[in-house]
Amino acid sequence: MSATILSVPNMSCTSCVAKIENAFQAQAGLSVRVNLADKQVIINDEIDIEKAKSIIQSVGYASESVLDQKKAAKEQAAIEEKHYRKQLWQALIGLGVGIPLMLWGLLGGEMQVSTPQDQLIWGAVGGLTLLLMITTGAHFYQGMWRALKAKSANMDSLIALGTGAAWIYSMLVVFMPQWFPMNTRHVYFEASVMILGLINLGHALELRARGKTSEAVQSLLGLQASTAIRLTDKGDEEVDIGELALGDRIRLKPGGRVALDGEVIEGQSLLNESMLTGEPVPVNKTVGDTLSAGTVNGNGSLIYRVTSAVEETRLAKIIALVQEAQTSKMPIGRLTDQISAYFVPVVILIALLSASIWYFAGPAPALSHALVVLTSVLIIACPCALGLATPMSIMVSVGRAAKMGVLIRNGEAMQTASKVSCVVLDKTGTITQGKPTVTDLTLLNGEDESTLLSHIASLEQASEHPLASAIIDKAKVEKLDLIEPDVFTNYQGMGIVGGFTCEHEGAVEYAIGNLALMDKLNIKGVDTQVPLTTAWADEAKTPIYVAKSGELVALLAISDPLHAGVKEAVGALKADGMRVVLLSGDNEKTVNAVAKEVGINEVVAQVLPEEKQAHVKRLQAAGEVVAMVGDGINDAPALVSANVGIAIGSGTEIAIESADLTLLSHQLMALANTFKLAKAGMRNIKQNLFGAFIYNALGIPLAAGLLFPLTGMLLSPVIAGGAMALSSLTVVTNANRLRHKKLD
Repeated sequence: MSATILSVPNMSCTSCVAKIENAFQAQAGLSVRVNLADKQVIINDEIDIEKAKSIIQSVGYASESVLDQKKAAKEQAAIEEKHYRKQLWQALIGLGVGIPLMLWGLLGGEMQVSTPQDQLIWGAVGGLTLLLMITTGAHFYQGMWRALKAKSANMDSLIALGTGAAWIYSMLVVFMPQWFPMNTRHVYFEASVMILGLINLGHALELRARGKTSEAVQSLLGLQASTAIRLTDKGDEEVDIGELALGDRIRLKPGGRVALDGEVIEGQSLLNESMLTGEPVPVNKTVGDTLSAGTVNGNGSLIYRVTSAVEETRLAKIIALVQEAQTSKMPIGRLTDQISAYFVPVVILIALLSASIWYFAGPAPALSHALVVLTSVLIIACPCALGLATPMSIMVSVGRAAKMGVLIRNGEAMQTASKVSCVVLDKTGTITQGKPTVTDLTLLNGEDESTLLSHIASLEQASEHPLASAIIDKAKVEKLDLIEPDVFTNYQGMGIVGGFTCEHEGAVEYAIGNLALMDKLNIKGVDTQVPLTTAWADEAKTPIYVAKSGELVALLAISDPLHAGVKEAVGALKADGMRVVLLSGDNEKTVNAVAKEVGINEVVAQVLPEEKQAHVKRLQAAGEVVAMVGDGINDAPALVSANVGIAIGSGTEIAIESADLTLLSHQLMALANTFKLAKAGMRNIKQNLFGAFIYNALGIPLAAGLLFPLTGMLLSPVIAGGAMALSSLTVVTNANRLRHKKLD
């Protein structure tokens, strides 16, 4: 079942997120994901769309359905750009009026109402201020009103109450100066417009910086083709991908982008899959091979058959997984979510209590002091920075990992990955390619290589041995003709014997197999090759003997080659202080040879899948935080038991849906970099949380007048507004540093 996605344009802070999440839990018993950066609510459970909209409406927000994610992303980007320009304009107007007013007061201008002339002048200023508050701050007052109707409070409530209190007090001084002692007849119009100007400026800059955090999803969405060329009885036709059905035949032109997952039925070409896998080398595709949506064709032309619907493509699932991870919670962030949800009402109470203390027990002018304290506490205590601290870092980290070809399932997986102390690697398919290859061919007695290879590959066509495919593949690469043998005999566990009738040599018999077959047939010359075969065995290569007419004529070495970059990745993991273990079901000699080649000192060989799981548990019992890297299927027990299960390979559905982390290619260096990224992400979150907590812990007491006895000054509401905007911007900017942090 596909998720229900609703766009909520008026979401502005983490208290909005908390209210929407709580409303769905309370009214429908559903746990939803709220993406603040994209202003979306994602509901994975079945629910009527109108009911979902009603739930969101109940907490004061309007919403609309998102049917096309790519289109919605473009529309959202356009809205964000328009909103950015609007907030920048609002900031400039507010500051354009607020700064001269503030400078007037700082340079000795009269800010008190003493005469009827003062009333006229400041009354006009008050009217202008009201107009500016409506034009530059209407969204804050509307947000407070929506929250009031929903019987809650949010960041807008604090801003609206603070600026509103300053303006109302000032207007009362203007119209009813006789109500106030002479030394309290001070106006604070500059505070109202300056605060709105500074906060709008902070939000505009924050919006621009925050938009960068969702670039990973935007770039993935950009990989989706909009149209495709469908083959019909009437010829080719260009159609929207939404009109395609399973089984449709699609023409892929040179340079074109694959519209939907499919299977090649005609043609051959190289495809660039780097945007999905991080693998830079183009992959050759021919009849029978699979294609992934979003990948780019090279110079060839292909016809393929659609095998997946739009929402079921590998790309769509990757996008969904990245979005889910970016909106997920991690243990370190759940406490801050709870604090943010209750913070606003608590701040309002603190502000009222502080103002009351100043009014009833503070020095003259008590009323002015009380107003300054009330406004400053309300403004400086906005919990934006606290609420943004964790999700912004998660979004950037998960997005950057996706660009490296690594899918992080959720924030908790990222937090655990940052603590990994031991990495357990499976051998076949992880360290090695899992596909036997002929690495060496030694000819004896002057044999012709092409003829010999053609003959033995022809015989191996009838063999069921796993190594036979390596010899056949080598013959195909060299474009040799394969022929049917005249006779063929299989010796179980030893090899094969077969023969041909050749034009120049007559009847020729070959024996191809291991040392046991050579001994059985009393083949001559085997003993002289012991140094060579021993050296091969030490390199994890399997020697294959080839005898012709009773005499040894060639030896082949077959091995499972390493994936590119494995040695460098193992070195990087060890350099980061991680314990690296090679765990394999293969024989001990082969596993040790592979371990030696890649630089792994700790080896566990000849283990069954359940024994792999037991070894992972033993490492955990010894105090290690274990990451298990395997193919996601036969290593499943060990992957599940590990602290972090990492599926590596083709990014199959099973791997993507079950693993904590999924590597879409075999580049193990991407894994090493992901561990570094996870650690950097956690440091970034802690920096953000520390800064946010310190800001609020120090800001509220300062705004309440803690330093007044020492300095004789109260924190200006204008300074409080600037500090609040700056704190949020600092958190977002710090999170975005992860996008460019050097990992390798």
